Amino acid sequence: MEDFGAAQDPQEMNIEIDEETAEGTYANLVMVSHTPEEFVIDFIRMVPGVPKAKVKHRVLVTPSHAKRILAALEENVERYENAHGEIDPPDRPDRPMNFGGGVGEA
Repeated sequence: MEDFGAAQDPQEMNIEIDEETAEGTYANLVMVSHTPEEFVIDFIRMVPGVPKAKVKHRVLVTPSHAKRILAALEENVERYENAHGEIDPPDRPDRPMNFGGGVGEA
């Protein structure tokens, strides 16, 4: 297990991550929904030419935490664009990604 440093003061947090989690999971689509009490964030992997996609991870957070995630993403996208250039927005951000091509075959 990796250890991202011991807590130095009350504002710092010691966070651990196991090897499997540290490898991450690829997702190329995110769907967000909400209730009055929580936001549901589904991370999905779509494969070109395959009509069925699979939710790889579902994360539930409070509304206030969802707002903190939004702020963190905005800050990190800004940092990324400052370092690497502007990210081109998708043609139709209101719809899932369309990979095109034919139907998948085995």
